[in-house]
Amino acid sequence: MPVQTLADKVVLQHPQGASVTVLLYGATVISWKSSSIENSEDVKERLFVSSKASLDGSKPVRGGIPVVFPCFGAPERLEHLKLSQHGFARNETWKFDSIVMDNEAGVSARFVLSPNAKIAAVYDYDFELAYVVTLAAHQLSTDLHVHNTNTDKGIDFQALLHTYLAVPANEIGISPLTNLSFYDKTEPKEENRLKIEDRQSVDVRSYTDRVYENAPQHYRVTWNGGEIDIRSKNFKDVVVWNPQQEGTKIGDMEDGGWNKYVCVEPGYVRGYVQLQPDEKWVGQQVITIQK
Repeated sequence: MPVQTLADKVVLQHPQGASVTVLLYGATVISWKSSSIENSEDVKERLFVSSKASLDGSKPVRGGIPVVFPCFGAPERLEHLKLSQHGFARNETWKFDSIVMDNEAGVSARFVLSPNAKIAAVYDYDFELAYVVTLAAHQLSTDLHVHNTNTDKGIDFQALLHTYLAVPANEIGISPLTNLSFYDKTEPKEENRLKIEDRQSVDVRSYTDRVYENAPQHYRVTWNGGEIDIRSKNFKDVVVWNPQQEGTKIGDMEDGGWNKYVCVEPGYVRGYVQLQPDEKWVGQQVITIQK
């Protein structure tokens, strides 16, 4: 069966060996096994999840692809002040809604989240989120749909897909980010945080937490013998994050885990998407394993 529904997760299977597992808690993708275009026999895990991650719904998952909505980082706007860091989407249980596609090209499932009593207590807006996860032979697509279902007021939000790619962190390069403005969250002083990227290939061999603004929405992550292609739509920014030794301060990060991944996170996080009543917005990420 291409779609297996379990009590707490949904597993999608592709006939060429690829699979993806979506935890209903947070609609978090916690596994993606895929071969590359160059080697269809080499099916392996493509996402990093810490061995100390909680998968029981007690806290957001450390790894995979958590969904960030409606705020990125610590809340700043008045309407978000009751929210926890990165909002509520990653720590609410979503509903498996439907199989969107099931054919030779791939298999796709839709998950939904609407306001409940817990959300309504901290967020005074109506909305509907839909998250569509699509698995192809060498590719994973994750589409976040936001619908403002209020009849009398707009909503302003940020959104991001916090993707942990399972790669050798100290070997990778990310491009093209040259000449982009970025916000360097590792700088202790606010006045020093806005910078311009001058490197042709960005590495994470030191503590890195950068928000690149108005980015090209097409990125390559390369290392010796490997290449991953990332495309996005309506996610105008991209975050590059790896804590290096700062990772020892993260309670649910396994020892040395920071050497096993890089986060390349398409999002809309410098500024806010503005949706009027009944308007809809879609942000998309498409990851392809090239080699």
